[in-house]
Amino acid sequence: MSGVTFRPAVEADVAALHALVTRAYRGDAARLGWTHEADLLDGQRTDADALSEVIADPSKVILMAHHGGVLIGCVMLVRQDDTSAYLGMLSVDPVRQAGGLGRLLLAAAETEAASRFGSSRIEMTVIRQRAELIAWYERRGYALTGETQPFPLDDERFGLPRTRDLEFVVLAKPL
Repeated sequence: MSGVTFRPAVEADVAALHALVTRAYRGDAARLGWTHEADLLDGQRTDADALSEVIADPSKVILMAHHGGVLIGCVMLVRQDDTSAYLGMLSVDPVRQAGGLGRLLLAAAETEAASRFGSSRIEMTVIRQRAELIAWYERRGYALTGETQPFPLDDERFGLPRTRDLEFVVLAKPL
């Protein structure tokens, strides 16, 4: 996919970011793509306050992908320590999924984690039930660590679970 540009998000981007992340993860619009959580969770994926907090924190960054001046994807990075970063909220506009943008965002995030935070390792969490997405990350060099983390089932800021057996698996990749 040519003509895609990347830049860090700023406060003025919060409304557009919120709309993109919601479209990519929740509701009927998300079902246009293949990576949604709409069958597992209702409610919000994130909110404007959480996005603003990420943007204001120097140990975090949201990279935005634009094509023709239109926001089409984003990914969040969090510095964990001197050697590792956490990758989350990889979001691609559902109508643009399966076109290579996710791979571009992932590569840009890996480069950014190494250059901005000095990271030599990147990790992420994915809901265990999302087997297709886990397989996609594995094809890009990420490996299951064997670790799991609980899903915040009773915290509406992360969505309203349709099932109580949600949990995260941890994947990692050396950079």
